[in-house]
Amino acid sequence: MRTNKTTIKRMMLCLIAIVAVSLLAVTAAVAGEQDFTVVNKTGVEIHKLFVSPHRADEWGEDILGKDTLPDGETLDITFSKHATAAHWDLRIEDSEGHSIEWESLDLTVISKVTLHHSKDGKVWADVE
Repeated sequence: MRTNKTTIKRMMLCLIAIVAVSLLAVTAAVAGEQDFTVVNKTGVEIHKLFVSPHRADEWGEDILGKDTLPDGETLDITFSKHATAAHWDLRIEDSEGHSIEWESLDLTVISKVTLHHSKDGKVWADVE
């Protein structure tokens, strides 16, 4: 009888280990799903950058803090594994406080946002 109890205990431990590893794999796949890269090709230095869930009423803190994002540079933005929203808004500001916003970017399918500015004043974003 001891053999059966030992075998059952081992099988249960193996089953628990398989379930635990499976849960970790699922969590890792979901964590940071919204991570993306911003590429500044606007011709100007970006002084403030905000990313906020689309349904939020406020922008929150400037991601750049005291830093800036010079023209031609990139910035990787990473999210907490606790971030659940798929759609996010992006706002940038220059040194004079002029701002541009893009709304409802589905960051679960977007990995790169390249910001452009043309000589005639048009601003757009390419997404990948």
